[in-house]
Amino acid sequence: MGNKRDYYEVLGIPKTASQEEIKNAFRALARQYHPDVNKAHDAEEKFKEINEAYGVLSDAEKRAAYDRYGPEGVNYQGMPDFSSMDLSDILEGLFGFGGFSGMGGSARRSRNAPRRGADLSSRVRLSFEEAVFGVEKEIEITRDEKCSTCGGTGVEPGKKAVTCGTCKGQGEVRQVHQTFLGSMVQVGPCPVCGGRGEIIEDPCHTCRGSGLERRIIKRKISIPAGVDNGNQVRVIGEGQPGINGGPNGNFYLELEVQPHRFFRRSGTDLLLDLDINIAQAALGDEISIPTLEGSEKLRIPPGTQPGKVFKLKDKGIPLVNRQGSRGNQLVTVNVQIPTQLNAEQKQLLESLGKTMGSEIKIQERSFLDKLKDVLGG
Repeated sequence: MGNKRDYYEVLGIPKTASQEEIKNAFRALARQYHPDVNKAHDAEEKFKEINEAYGVLSDAEKRAAYDRYGPEGVNYQGMPDFSSMDLSDILEGLFGFGGFSGMGGSARRSRNAPRRGADLSSRVRLSFEEAVFGVEKEIEITRDEKCSTCGGTGVEPGKKAVTCGTCKGQGEVRQVHQTFLGSMVQVGPCPVCGGRGEIIEDPCHTCRGSGLERRIIKRKISIPAGVDNGNQVRVIGEGQPGINGGPNGNFYLELEVQPHRFFRRSGTDLLLDLDINIAQAALGDEISIPTLEGSEKLRIPPGTQPGKVFKLKDKGIPLVNRQGSRGNQLVTVNVQIPTQLNAEQKQLLESLGKTMGSEIKIQERSFLDKLKDVLGG
């Protein structure tokens, strides 16, 4: 049975109920739970459930299949589609008067309501510097535009569309089902004109009656400073045109940032790895290092160890749309050990080694390492 309630329970009748009892139960419940009469939040759902139960139990063959196999055994083919019925006509049949805002009217309005156009997207490649400092890019957007020949009407210039004879210009057709409750009206788009209300006998030779033609539009898009690989820039209103006078969709530009030869980024921090020799590390030095805005002097103090990180404040990546806020440039020093020495260099290092002795020192584990063991991490 799944999650559906038992149809007999829905109508409040026993399984031995006659067709007349089923009909009377349905009539009473339909009056009670119709959404235009009952304003409870679940009235519409109950009304649909009542209709579904009655549609099965009022049919002898479907009722027999339901009694034997449950809902899965019921063949629903041929049952009225209550979702598209104009229920104001049902009320008129039930109560003898109209004036209700039937669901069919809402459905008709929604079919012709303005709808937003679809979104479009594209990709653009940026250099590392363009992503950091921002740039303006000219982008080509391929989208539908109002036809330049017919002005969007879809009709060949000098010709006119004619009113659809099937729907009389309404864009929809009605099918009337006679029931014991009265006339049930099923409303749907006109199959001849597709809901437009008119027929184009002489379609525009450019757009073939669609009123739209494919064009490539060029737009200059400002990309803010600080963007990263995979970020998107949204341009409002540059997507596909809206339907029935609705607004255009948006255009999304996905950014692909090329890697830099030297720099990497971590959030808003700019990372640079730097090799120095053992003399510079031991004696100290003042060296010139690259930044994104030119060279800067960096002082290496005597005794600098491998892995030492120097910070250049406000030389990193700007925060997107936060003028004046930037990260830092972090320079990690690596002490390079020479693999080939000339005779003079070898003699000097040997002399230095004699003065420093040959004793080695085993490094004790740090307090943090011991704490990790205790905490299990």
